[in-house]
Amino acid sequence: MSNYGEFEEIETEGKKDNVEVGQPSRVRAPKKDEIIGVIIQRYGGNRMEVCSTDGKRRNCRVPGKYKRELWLRPNDIVLIKPWKDDDEKADIIFKYNPSAVSQLRKRGILNFIKNEF
Repeated sequence: MSNYGEFEEIETEGKKDNVEVGQPSRVRAPKKDEIIGVIIQRYGGNRMEVCSTDGKRRNCRVPGKYKRELWLRPNDIVLIKPWKDDDEKADIIFKYNPSAVSQLRKRGILNFIKNEF
């Protein structure tokens, strides 16, 4: 017996067999005008170059309401929203965490990214 008393192991009910422990069951998917991309290079301030799934490299910025939330580095997987008037520029609106990136790889959404990233 320990100083803290006896404890029982509690099994979670409704656990699916095909979902691994620690991985999210749902991942945010891009909507109709959003694209997944990889940060290639940071330019300074809130600007950076992103290579997107449609094969284009865009000059992206982080809008003011996301500046404090998103800490971005090269090789991060992000969700971008291209500008309507200029297709060469976009806004970064979401950053995927490592477990969500592995889920996207399993679904085949990130096939354009090589294993180096």
